[in-house]
Amino acid sequence: MGRLEGKVAVITGGNSGIGECTAEMFAKEGAKVVISARRVEQLEAVADKIRAAGGEVLVVPCDISKKEQCKEVISKTMDTFGKVDILVNNAGVVDSGIEAIEKVTDETIDRLIDINAKGTLYMAREAAKVMVEAKAGSIVNVSSVAGYTGGGGVAYVASKAAVIGMTKNIAMRCANVNVRCNALCPGSVVTPMTMTMKKEELDPNMMGAMAKHADLTLPVSKPTEIANTILFLASDEASAITGQTIVIDHGANL
Repeated sequence: MGRLEGKVAVITGGNSGIGECTAEMFAKEGAKVVISARRVEQLEAVADKIRAAGGEVLVVPCDISKKEQCKEVISKTMDTFGKVDILVNNAGVVDSGIEAIEKVTDETIDRLIDINAKGTLYMAREAAKVMVEAKAGSIVNVSSVAGYTGGGGVAYVASKAAVIGMTKNIAMRCANVNVRCNALCPGSVVTPMTMTMKKEELDPNMMGAMAKHADLTLPVSKPTEIANTILFLASDEASAITGQTIVIDHGANL
């Protein structure tokens, strides 16, 4: 307890799954948490749980694909708490069909790049402005094992690989001002978002190719397993770690 005492943490996608688990964990560790997502009712439900447990939380609805809304999240955080110590860039979407290159639609490309790549970049930019000036901070970008290995729908892979690239770039630029940036690459995780995927809609050719390069018999990760690693990277315990990409998948993609 107390690993984030006095810290202010912004968590995108804080309404469910990994983001919800991370927000609750951070609050228990002493952080003041700011949670954002598009679904306001779900955000308020998470906030109620955090407050009931004695934590302090601010709800700021946001669609991260909208740059002005990203600015508002950081602006309201500064107005309320006066600083931003941690950004967890967790918000993202999946392509329900795992579309291969010859089948991917413009709609899928635009949606995944706008949210997963551009949205993550927008949020990192606004948080970095504050952190660079303060000469302190930690950004944790939630990418995906798909962005690391290439196993997934092509637009999703592209969007999550972009997150890994920007992570290294941010870490390189900010190392001399004590602002760290690392990326997590979860494999399969049991969350409300992944549970909505329907087997009959998945591209069989892409699924077959992926199956040749991963051990699908190994366990699926839990949100707490991802949140625990986010907590470590966000905390001062990871003060020497920046620019790194960590895969969390029980070894399924070794």
